[in-house]
Amino acid sequence: MSQEYRTGREGEEFTYRGHTLEELQELDLEDVAELLPARKRRSIERGLSVEKQKLLEKAREKGEEETANAPIRTHLRDMPILPEFVGLTFEVYNGQAFERVRVEPEMIGHYLGEFQLTRTSVEHGQAGIGATRSSKFVPLK
Repeated sequence: MSQEYRTGREGEEFTYRGHTLEELQELDLEDVAELLPARKRRSIERGLSVEKQKLLEKAREKGEEETANAPIRTHLRDMPILPEFVGLTFEVYNGQAFERVRVEPEMIGHYLGEFQLTRTSVEHGQAGIGATRSSKFVPLK
């Protein structure tokens, strides 16, 4: 991928624990796992499930194509984001619908589900028909 990724600071190249994105993408899975936080490292060392292996293979195929913009659909919210996912688009299931997540370098070491919330914020309006007597008296502004 020929895109240049930048950190928040102007002109500074992205690094993750002292390694550039290109160096991270050249490392194999075991070497990348050593750089990840403990929980993600442990899940990789214990072995990825069959579903996670399939997702990893799909991501590798999409990464090699470079021309395909079709997102990869998944229910695997607990899949750690690896350097090979950078630049790809995933559709992550939030319990109701698939929502798009474009993977940026800063997301390495997190889970896919962290970037697709499962709950929406609720803003309550005025009390409506059928409300109790006391809740009908809403002060006017």
